[in-house]
Amino acid sequence: MSATTYADSLTMLRRDFKHQQRYPVMAISGLFTPVFMMLLFVYVFGGAMLTTVGNSTYVNYLVPGILVMAVGASSAGTAIGICVDMNEGVIARFRTMAIARVSVLTGHVLGAVIRTTVTLALVVGVALVIGFRPRASFGEWVLAVAVLLMLTLALTWLAVGGGLAAKKPEGANGFSLPLQFLPFISSAFVPTESMSPAVAWFAEHQPFTPVIDTLRGVLSGTPVGDSGWWAIGWCAVAAVGGYLWSRKLYNRDPAR
Repeated sequence: MSATTYADSLTMLRRDFKHQQRYPVMAISGLFTPVFMMLLFVYVFGGAMLTTVGNSTYVNYLVPGILVMAVGASSAGTAIGICVDMNEGVIARFRTMAIARVSVLTGHVLGAVIRTTVTLALVVGVALVIGFRPRASFGEWVLAVAVLLMLTLALTWLAVGGGLAAKKPEGANGFSLPLQFLPFISSAFVPTESMSPAVAWFAEHQPFTPVIDTLRGVLSGTPVGDSGWWAIGWCAVAAVGGYLWSRKLYNRDPAR
């Protein structure tokens, strides 16, 4: 990244933060929704789930899935923000300015990464208060952060592409729904072995399950197996595919 692109990206990042101040409800919702979900499953469904999970504390099993869900939930705001920019015509004006073209997208992505990081830190903090006791060493925590960062970049670039492709903010939000709800059909809340055969097969082969299993293994200090390689592969494919898709849509001749 050149010095000009870096400076322009930081300018767009500041713009993204100012937009967040104009819509505080969306920012607060993205920040606290994963925490509410975690509290709901721990204190309302935790007793019933514990017999299926077979863990001494359900929160230890649950937290990796909630972290992944938090990343998916944050992608909705990115998709909507990009779509609003497209509909308001500001992207067309940016095209006429002497700025790095990619900085408009990277500004949104950097803002999303920062907001998601704050959300993840809040989730972990609340989880520790309610009984989450990870066994990860410092190096394993670094690995967990790296996995979450890869997932954040992957889902954010996919959300950027969805926001550019959608004609209205409602459509952009609809595009992000699979990123938010696919973790429900994974190993996030219960082991896949407890599901019906067809659902279990889907849960075991969808992208979020290896990411969740990797985080769970790293944070609990247990072997990860081949889930780590699958998690890296899925994240890499989604990140590169989302980036290329976003660049292609952004560089097209604007028709709206």
